Amino acid sequence: MQGWWWEAERETRNAQHETECMTTKRDYYEILEIEKTATAEEIKKAYRKQALKFHPDKNPDDAVAEEKFKEAAEAYEVLSDQQKRQRYDKFGHSGLGGNHGFGGFSGGMSIDEIFSHFGDIFGGGGGFEDPFGAFFGGGRRRSGRTVHKGSNLRVKVKLTLEEIAHGVEKKIKVNKYIQCSTCTGTGAKNGSAYQTCSTCNGSGHVTRVTSTFLGQMQSTSTCPNCGGEGKVITDKCHDCAGNGVIKGEEIITIKIPAGVAEGMQLSMSGNGNAAARGGIPGDLYIQIEEIRHTEFEREGNHLLYNHFLTFSDAVLGTSIEIPTIEGKVKVKVEPGTQSGKILRLRNKGLPSVNGYEGKGDLLVTLQIWTPKTLSKEEKNLLERLGKSPNFQPDPSAKDRSFFSKVKDYFE
Repeated sequence: MQGWWWEAERETRNAQHETECMTTKRDYYEILEIEKTATAEEIKKAYRKQALKFHPDKNPDDAVAEEKFKEAAEAYEVLSDQQKRQRYDKFGHSGLGGNHGFGGFSGGMSIDEIFSHFGDIFGGGGGFEDPFGAFFGGGRRRSGRTVHKGSNLRVKVKLTLEEIAHGVEKKIKVNKYIQCSTCTGTGAKNGSAYQTCSTCNGSGHVTRVTSTFLGQMQSTSTCPNCGGEGKVITDKCHDCAGNGVIKGEEIITIKIPAGVAEGMQLSMSGNGNAAARGGIPGDLYIQIEEIRHTEFEREGNHLLYNHFLTFSDAVLGTSIEIPTIEGKVKVKVEPGTQSGKILRLRNKGLPSVNGYEGKGDLLVTLQIWTPKTLSKEEKNLLERLGKSPNFQPDPSAKDRSFFSKVKDYFE
């Protein structure tokens, strides 16, 4: 009796197959992007290119890419066989019989069955999985047998601006499927209650030969008895019901580099859900969220800060303290400073996440504070000062707009 994941997969295949049969099939040469005069080597090379482009491990959770991957495999299966290619060139899809190629391949075959049938397309002893093992955490098959792949997990991590500036190590608790400790993930009682599948003799797939009016047609599919694993459990583990995984939680340490930004996504290979019966675990994706700072605004790697001056300090000049991520610094304000003037404190911003672009700057905008209420004495004093020539606006000394000055800093 197969597990729930195998039944769900079979139902999904059947639904995909029924949908595909109702659609118009694309030309095989068009799928592989080759001419009808292509040689066998050119066909193989074209299929390898398409398979690499749309490989499921390179395009996780992308249904469109998976269909294109299957489509390319179907085209290659037909065009790489001289007899099938001749029938296809002469009669088109109808010349291949009701199955349209490799045993009802389009939409009806699983990814694992494609790997099984074309496991040596890349050459070498590692099979189809080798080009992706180093980049995507392992392939889906080993020696033609199905290897289960755990699903990926996504979590959000909130960071302060200070944590972003210096980088941080976070420990988070993740609810996930973990390996069953009782059977060490095998799904079998005592970890050894297995026997070789009698249906496929341990190969994980079965081959059928069907006679048609065009001759014999051979198809290979996942073994229905063992689900492609090549072995069956004779005595299931009671704790995980033979799945090899149970629901649990794990404390995961995440090292977040300095300079990350809102919306960035980090990945940790193999930290997702555990896979059934010792398969390849999924990945963990960490999405960054920034906690809004009380004083600074962020613009890329630059920080923006507003500082208010009294009217007398703007006129006479002064020394002020400006907060930065590293602590406070003293800055000189020149006499006669106009409202909206921007001071640039170099390298007081945030580091770039790649480390190559250095640190951003802290841009301080000086604003003159205007009192809303005045005493009678203050009002009389300002009225007398306002009549002085030095307090009259001078249009010839008009500074550029605030937005123009800010724009210059980011160009």
